[in-house]
Amino acid sequence: MQHGQTPRCWTPEQLDAALAHCQEQTRAHSKTFYFGSRFFPPAQRKAVWAVYAACRRGDDIADEPGGGEAALTQWWQATQAALRGQGSLHPVDTALSWAASQFPLPEEAFHELYLGLQMDLHLDAGGEPCRDFEELELYCRRVAGVIGFMIAPISGYSGGERTLNYALKLGQAMQLTNILRDVGEDLARGRIYLPQTLLARHGVTRAALEAGRVTPPYRALMAELSGQARAWYREGRAGLPYLHGSGRLAVTAAARAYEGILDALEANDYDNFRRRAQVSGTRKLLMLPGAWWEVRSRPNLA
Repeated sequence: MQHGQTPRCWTPEQLDAALAHCQEQTRAHSKTFYFGSRFFPPAQRKAVWAVYAACRRGDDIADEPGGGEAALTQWWQATQAALRGQGSLHPVDTALSWAASQFPLPEEAFHELYLGLQMDLHLDAGGEPCRDFEELELYCRRVAGVIGFMIAPISGYSGGERTLNYALKLGQAMQLTNILRDVGEDLARGRIYLPQTLLARHGVTRAALEAGRVTPPYRALMAELSGQARAWYREGRAGLPYLHGSGRLAVTAAARAYEGILDALEANDYDNFRRRAQVSGTRKLLMLPGAWWEVRSRPNLA
């Protein structure tokens, strides 16, 4: 199905209900992403919610009990069908199929996400950390970096492949931020995304992680990875002037809010076992003038 065509498989009421479902999924599961999405115009905003809900559905399969390879494959098949205008009556499939009819969503980006979610299943099966930083970077690319490839066509952009690479870096930065925030929560599910090579270099053992010890070596490890996330944020921001319209403010606001999680983590002295680093709604609103100024102060290259 070509974007610009409206599928006629559902009534307007069914489509409205599907989009409302995706909005609620986005609001419930990622307040920071939802915060940024509100700055898109209505049609783009709804498409962003549809993309998020489709990705979240796959992530839930990889994360929750009862998931597995077969269930994840079914998700991928349903996602492919939705992108090709053959969605089921599941609200997420309906909304994604509509979004794909309006914007050129790249199927290959969803396939990379599928590969990243398979990596999650491998972590579940082995219970071992990522081997090295390269594996962590690949994981961040697949499960979040490629979201930039999905959002950029919704926003509209100039600059071709270069802009998409900037979007990739922003997505990777956000995922690494999530990983650093959620070390304790992930441990409870038997997952360690911190690379074995970095753990060894800093002298942080699995036993220390499971005991929740925030030691000087652990703080140094967190600071190093936080610095890497910030470097990806800086690199990714270079692509913001290439985004069209209010999409520029939407992505800028989301990036600032996500990076604020790193500030909160540092303020918590890198204790991500007993304390959750988060940015309050009030703090996000206080970030808006800075986001607006960042948009206005950069030359418009779109």
